[in-house]
Amino acid sequence: MLGLSLILIACNLRPVFGSLSVVLPEVMRDTGLSAVGASMLTTLPIVCLGLFSAPTPALARRFGPERVLLLALLLITVGTVLRAAGTLAPLFASSVLAGAGIAMGNVLLPGLVKRSFASHTALMTGLYTLAICAGAASATALTVPLMVGAFDGHWAWALAFWALPAVLVLLLWAPQAWHTRAQPLDGAAGGGALWRDRLAWQVTAFMGLQSALAFIVMGWLSPLLRERGIGSADAGYIVAVSILTQLVTCLLVPSFAARCRDQRALAVGMSALILVAFMGLMVGPLGGRWLWAVLLGCGQGGAFALALSLIVMRSGNAQVTAQLSAMAQGWGYLLAAGGPLLVGVLREWTGGYAANTWLVGALAVAMAWSGWGAGRRMVVQAKK
Repeated sequence: MLGLSLILIACNLRPVFGSLSVVLPEVMRDTGLSAVGASMLTTLPIVCLGLFSAPTPALARRFGPERVLLLALLLITVGTVLRAAGTLAPLFASSVLAGAGIAMGNVLLPGLVKRSFASHTALMTGLYTLAICAGAASATALTVPLMVGAFDGHWAWALAFWALPAVLVLLLWAPQAWHTRAQPLDGAAGGGALWRDRLAWQVTAFMGLQSALAFIVMGWLSPLLRERGIGSADAGYIVAVSILTQLVTCLLVPSFAARCRDQRALAVGMSALILVAFMGLMVGPLGGRWLWAVLLGCGQGGAFALALSLIVMRSGNAQVTAQLSAMAQGWGYLLAAGGPLLVGVLREWTGGYAANTWLVGALAVAMAWSGWGAGRRMVVQAKK
């Protein structure tokens, strides 16, 4: 039951992002939100992922990770429901509340897997990573059909719909959280020594850079493709195919990585695949766009799964896993928030999206460099 519950919780950690991106034009039209405001709205939850990751291990030590996960689900549910109002203030409040809840879930899941499934960490990491990707893909693919077919064109209700799976998982998890004795993750309480560990920063950089590329694709790939002359429907389908393809490598990469002597080649390979596929979509023949979308999804799904796997592999125990998870996802998501913002800034400065191919290239090279360091067969030094 615990394993299933963790997987279902993971399914609710990305619909907030995927659902908003596909109806953003309608949100801007009906609320009068400017392009800058839209950029802030989509970036705010990413910033919250970084800001609220840091205090999560302390909350888990005080109240137990199960109860903090319950709070996370409550925040995601309330934040998603607020979107039903369809006005700007609730939309921004929604981003903060849901972002805080997602940050807590992001940090605690690796530690719980390390503690409760010590002999099956690769399998469980693959399954909950698969669930995260499935949640994102479902929201991206279904929000517009829900808006058109079920809610008579009302985007606010289509966004709020994603509170339903969150509240169902909340009801499933609540008895487990309250009836489980508060059991902190094993290990030393302090995590300050990680800040002086080079390996910990390399894991953090890999997490942040792959996330920056993922949020660029989620938020900006469709406009980039439309500038190349691809229709709006096809552009949306290409993004959906890319996200759906991530499900395959999300499941396979953790087990494969666990069998490797180290993960350096895998990290560089995923970085190269993302770069080649993205360049193919931007400057390659349009006839190959579906192949490039599949390859991009394979690269990004694999990179995301590897980033989460490295947090577990580079940790000596469950407490260190939670500490490294908080560091990697806290600073990593703050770094990642700059990716979509830079795309918008470059678009404003240059009047087009061509310069963003150089941005993606730079991010992919930096990701490969950090992955080469993070992939070494070592563990972080968490003792003071």
